[in-house]
Amino acid sequence: MATTAYGQDKPLEGVTLTLASQNDQFGAVLAKMAPEFKEATGADLKVEIMDYGTLLTKTTADFVGDTKGYDLVTMDIVWAGAYAENQYSVDLTEWVKRDAAELELDDIYPVILESLGQYDGKYVAFPFAAYANVLAYRKDLFEAAGLDVPKTMEEMVADAKTLTDPAKNQYGFVANGQMGAAVAQDWMQYNSQMGGSILDAEGMPALNSPENVKSLAVYKELFADTAPPGAIEYDWGGREESFRQGIAAMMQTWSVGAPGYSDPAISNVVGKVGIATAPVGEGVAPEYGVGGWGMAINADIDAKQQEAAWTFIKWLVSKPIHKEFNLDGAGSFMRKSQMTDPDLLAKFDFLPVIATTYENGNGDYRPRIPEYPEIQDILGSAVNAVLSGAVEPQAALDEAQAKAEELF
Repeated sequence: MATTAYGQDKPLEGVTLTLASQNDQFGAVLAKMAPEFKEATGADLKVEIMDYGTLLTKTTADFVGDTKGYDLVTMDIVWAGAYAENQYSVDLTEWVKRDAAELELDDIYPVILESLGQYDGKYVAFPFAAYANVLAYRKDLFEAAGLDVPKTMEEMVADAKTLTDPAKNQYGFVANGQMGAAVAQDWMQYNSQMGGSILDAEGMPALNSPENVKSLAVYKELFADTAPPGAIEYDWGGREESFRQGIAAMMQTWSVGAPGYSDPAISNVVGKVGIATAPVGEGVAPEYGVGGWGMAINADIDAKQQEAAWTFIKWLVSKPIHKEFNLDGAGSFMRKSQMTDPDLLAKFDFLPVIATTYENGNGDYRPRIPEYPEIQDILGSAVNAVLSGAVEPQAALDEAQAKAEELF
């Protein structure tokens, strides 16, 4: 499906681009598509795939040390503030304006353009892998229990309790409990759905607000009464595995994992899973979590490399290539046209749920500010301590608030 937009003269012949990639599903697909990019442009693409912590450590060291080890970096949206403040990446704003027609910006959801690429109105990266926070649930268990899919958090808590039966090794709910980024990020999603917020209207920490304390108490209740034993140690992989193996009846998760539930090689619940929009608290306006990754260009590399890297980004996000990217399993839908594409819908019937999520999306429930990594660490310890029973929600968030205030 190689595009002919770059002509037959191999404009990037002799260029090599090195890309640092997170080990999400898109990593392997990027590597697989490297020969196709070479065919289209002449450039070699080397993809180095690593886990979240290693990616952050190695790329930050590359930026700080000006070592130019990577031309392109997959950027988690919560790193946007740090990228902007430290000028790690090329400001793509003028390039995006220049090439707006080629990028077909109107076909990309506004929340994705803003959350996955921009900070303070400037593009520190360009979106390429968007995820919707959704509810995955066991259709068979809900039907057997006579339950409707929960639309509110209150209904979800009640359903989780109804569907928990330890004698059957069946639990109503699973989420991240592991100390650090895992539990912090999962709780922040639930917190947003219940009307809580990490920052106040002035952009200052509000970790111990009444809404946040209440949501953390609910999160603790769900873990205590409805989660599998050992869930306090789960990260994203652990909770996904417990759901795929049929242990948990419900899980809020990123849409990137949804195709795996229909894969008999890794799933015991093939044909039994439904995908719905995430429930929100009673009286809370529906607003759903949006996450994912932008592609950033290292500001240290020379102008020729920067232009070559931008050519790769434009190639990757073009309609035909990005469709292929997703058909190959990247799980990174972000274009409006993808939500009604017959080929994609035939393979991914949950795309309308993703569309609804993006139409009502919130990419800032995890605040994309320079201080985010420190706030995440603070919350990662506080929430885990509450789940373990070491401290109550109010006390944990009071202490977290005091630490967060020192950052501002």
